[in-house]
This record gives sequence, C-alpha cells and structure tokens, in this order.
Amino acid sequence: SLYLHCDPTASHYLKIVLDGVFGKEMFRSEIIWKRTSAHSSAKRWGPVHDTIFFYARTDANLWTSIYTAYDEEYLRVFFDQTDAAGKRWKRTDLTGAGIRHGETGLPWKGIDITAKGRHWAVPPSELDKLDAKGRVHWPKKEDGMPRLKQYPEDLPGVPLQDLISDIRPMHNMSDERLGYPTQKPLALLERIISASSNEGDVVLDPFCGCGTAVHAAQNLKRKWIGIDITHLAISLIEKRLKSAFRGKAKFEVHGTPKDLEGACNLTERDKYQFQWWAVSLVDAQPFQGKKKGADTGIDGVKFFRDLDRKEVRKIVVSVKGGGIKPDDVRALNHVREREKAEIGLFISLEQPTPAMVKDAASVGFYQSMAGKKFARVQLLTVEALLNGTQRAEHPDYEPDLNFKKARAERDAEQQSLI
Repeated sequence: SLYLHCDPTASHYLKIVLDGVFGKEMFRSEIIWKRTSAHSSAKRWGPVHDTIFFYARTDANLWTSIYTAYDEEYLRVFFDQTDAAGKRWKRTDLTGAGIRHGETGLPWKGIDITAKGRHWAVPPSELDKLDAKGRVHWPKKEDGMPRLKQYPEDLPGVPLQDLISDIRPMHNMSDERLGYPTQKPLALLERIISASSNEGDVVLDPFCGCGTAVHAAQNLKRKWIGIDITHLAISLIEKRLKSAFRGKAKFEVHGTPKDLEGACNLTERDKYQFQWWAVSLVDAQPFQGKKKGADTGIDGVKFFRDLDRKEVRKIVVSVKGGGIKPDDVRALNHVREREKAEIGLFISLEQPTPAMVKDAASVGFYQSMAGKKFARVQLLTVEALLNGTQRAEHPDYEPDLNFKKARAERDAEQQSLI
C-alpha cells in the first residue's frame, strides 16, 4: 500500500500522477484529515484539511479493520437510555426477518415469534441468560416486543472513515511536538500503519522529516526504513528514537559521516549540509533555521541554563570545512561578544594551530554557579567529536533545552531496521 500526504493545492495534480503510476483501478481512498481546528481567511473558506491518497500496488493489498470510538453526540442521540448505574444503552431488536424451523423459531416467554413472521436472533436458552442478566428490556405495553439493552462497549465502534476529525492537530503546546514545521501527530501515522500492515512488516518513509512514521512503526513492532536528504533531520530522528524508546530501539544510520574521510567528502559535496551536520555533533541548532547565505559568523546556536535554572544563556557555533587560521578564533570571539553569548564553539576539519590554541586560551573562562570553569572559546575538531575524545563543555542543568525530548513509550521492545 502507498499513502501520499499533501495539501489541497497539489492533491488534484498528484492524483493524476498516482493514477499514471499505479493505475486508476488501484486507487482505494482519498482521506481528508482535519489538521487544524480553525483558520480565518478573508475571501475563501478556511483551509483546515490535508489530503491523504491511499493506493494499492495489487488487488491483494492487506487491510485490517480498525474501529474508532463513538463521539459524544452519537452516544447522546442513539444511546438515549440510562440504567440504574447511569450507563447509557439503546434498545435493539432481538428478532430477525423471516421464520425459522429450528430453536430460534420456538416460542419464548409466551411470544409466538413464528406467528409474527420473524425469528429470534439467538435461541431461547440464550434469551433466558440475557434476561437473567437484566439485558432484556420489557416494554410497558402488553403486546410490546422485548428488546436487547445494548451498551456502547458491546459494539466495536465506528469503522475507519475517509474523514479523520478525531485526531487532535499538532499545536505549540503539544507534548509530542519537536519543533519540526511539518510534524504530524503520532496517532495519525499509527492509524495508517495499523490499517495496512501487520507486525513484522516493513514500513518505508522516503521523506521522514522528524521521524514520526518510523516512531509509529517502531511502536507497532514493524520493521522500518526512513530516508531524508538533510543530516539535521537524521540527527533529530536519532535523538527522538533514543529518547522515546530509552535506548532499546536498535537501528543503523547510513549516509552520514562516520569518520574524518566521510566528513571531508560531505563538505566537498555540500558545504551547507556539512555545516548543519557538524552543528548537530554538539547538539546545537542551525542558525536562522538552515537558511543558506551569509551567516554573520554564526553557523549554529545552543542554549544552556546554569545551576539556578533561571536565565537562558547562549552558545554560538562556527564551523570551518576548509583552511583555518588564528583570525578565525578572533572573529568567533568578536561574534560571541556581539551576540552576548557566554561561550563560542569552533568546529573544524583541520587541527587548530598552536597560535589558535593560544588565542582561544587568552579569552578566559565562564565560571558556573557551581564553581566550575569552562573555556569561553573552545576549539573542537570533527574527528575528535566523532571518536568521543572531545565534547562541548558547558553547564548542563537542562539537557532538553535545545531539542525537545520525545515522550517515552511504555512498550520499548527492540525492533530492527533492515
């Protein structure tokens, strides 16, 4: 099965493409997801939904029936009776059309059901059990037919519909929000994956962004493959999975530099991707949200709190993929002072020269409230960060300040990426 998520400005074009690739006979559903509660537009209907196309590769696509809970309005209107305990129930027919010559056609409690041209839904012995449990409603009218007291929990719920309005949209205060602009609710991806796969099946998300699909697949005991072109996204997904599954989600990362040679190769191919990846090595964020162009001497930013956990303090990051010189250290310190940052991190492919080390040391230290000193300007190499012999040094009294921690999952059984 294939699910393609898009907005209404592109959906009509993309459906033509999907029909051409899979064949229009492989179209299964156009799902409307209400992604936000309301949107004010001056000259058009408020745009509050996205479109999800569902296609199958063959007629043998897997489908699992899933049911959602009844909404309060439905329960109020249809389950209009209450029992002594205050639980809602509705009256349901205990008979079926047509006569039967077996047990379900026999009289019960003086009612000749065959004479009425109908039959009981279950044999009289089962009707006795239901009556003994108080599950049969007897009308006040003398000739009224008994009915079954049916409770909401007796029914599976509402089968999946192509309008999804019961999954709460992402908002700024959502406890699962990671700050990624196109992040989708975990419940939405879990519903899609559950409907079209079984445990142990493979889920592929070729544009995995912040990793909601792979998170959902891991949760549901599926194998998964996630692909994204940005190294920052991959770094975010790694942190998300480690946080949510407390280190028990086993996976491999391919395509990101593992050593100095890989880092050199990346900077030759794309200097911006190299900068964003290098910034992630110290758990910082790209400056100005990965915008290309002049960076005013800053490639990344990071924040920390000291022992009092009150004021948020800034760290600026500069990344150099080519040749380095003492002027680079002085430039970073100038930027640090201009930005009123406590610490500046200088990340390079090359080893810093003795003159650079001397200049960095001359800047002095940031002294924490706990009495520990941290160099104001720290010279870090990609190779040392990769092999763990260096790390950014600063007070760390709120580790999740820079990347919001994913909510821990209750069931953290191990799954493998293939």
